[in-house]
Amino acid sequence: MTRSYQTVQRRSTLLPLLCAFAVLLPGVALALDIKIGFVNIKRVLEESVQATSANERLEKEFAPKDRALMTQQKELRALEDQLVRDGAVMTEDQRFRLEADISGLRREVRRSQVEFQEEFNLRRNQELSKLQRQVRQVIQDLSKAEGYDLVVSDVVLYASPRIDITDAVLLRLDSGG
Repeated sequence: MTRSYQTVQRRSTLLPLLCAFAVLLPGVALALDIKIGFVNIKRVLEESVQATSANERLEKEFAPKDRALMTQQKELRALEDQLVRDGAVMTEDQRFRLEADISGLRREVRRSQVEFQEEFNLRRNQELSKLQRQVRQVIQDLSKAEGYDLVVSDVVLYASPRIDITDAVLLRLDSGG
């Protein structure tokens, strides 16, 4: 027998076994009385009180920096408008100084934007990490308290509302864990 024929033969034998296993698995789970739950983590991270308060903290923390950045951008636009409006009547030296000011301010605005975005992303990731730890702990506590054998999330193609415990997780998380 050739090597490729043996591979095809193994695959053709393996495929029916895998199909049989997939068909029998739900029956085995029922026979063993396994309790399975599903949590929509994305929904928990969007709808929980902790997520809302984390977003509010971030907005409050970064509002002054955002306002300062917007002020810089307005100042840049005003200088650019002045160059467009008065550039034709300015002396060459005045226009050169104004263009240099615009160029310098443009670099400063870009640098400020990058710094702002980096700082914001760092803080958002810190808050998200903290929230994820809380959510994970609440899911584990709820699962133990309610007698779940398996709780899944993320890459689930379908979850019946009967096994969806997302609301219970949100309630427990919002009430302080």
